[in-house]
Amino acid sequence: MAVENGEKVEVALSEVAEAKPKKKDWVVLSLRVVAFLATASATLLMALNKQTKSFVVANVGSTPITATLAANFNQTPAFVFFVVANANASLHNLVMIAIEVLGPQYDYKGLRLLFIAILDMMAMALASAGDGAATFMSELGKNGNSHARWDKICDKFQTYCNKSGAALLVSFIGFILLLIISVMSIIKLLKPNRINHASP
Repeated sequence: MAVENGEKVEVALSEVAEAKPKKKDWVVLSLRVVAFLATASATLLMALNKQTKSFVVANVGSTPITATLAANFNQTPAFVFFVVANANASLHNLVMIAIEVLGPQYDYKGLRLLFIAILDMMAMALASAGDGAATFMSELGKNGNSHARWDKICDKFQTYCNKSGAALLVSFIGFILLLIISVMSIIKLLKPNRINHASP
């Protein structure tokens, strides 16, 4: 009778243990989809961000002389890095979504979880660096730097700056989600080890 009770307890515990990871997998999968949408949106917003304006630079008599200037993301290395970092994060999340759906049947000695955790941290670090670089350049474009005699441009290219700000906002949302996903990946990686150590 004791054995039957023990077996029932073991079966119940195994069912609970199996149910929890499935729920967490759906949470991680949902977070990855939202993070992919955020980083992909940030990539497209910045990559397609361009504004052209004409300015009066001089007057010859009563005739104004105009010059046409364009503000484009590829004129600033920090914005180019931002686009590359967010595109990489988007591709990473897309691949991880496929691995979350198809990966468990191809797992080899639990190495899948290790690689996922490492790649999640790398994608998060790269996205953080891209966001930091673009934030610095955005602040410089908005306020300039009187000490270095760098003029602000956002008073002249408002649409360009507004789109850059929107790209930054969406990218930071993606970065926060990547941070949460990275933490959950590490927890998922460590949890089987705790179960193995606890089992006799």
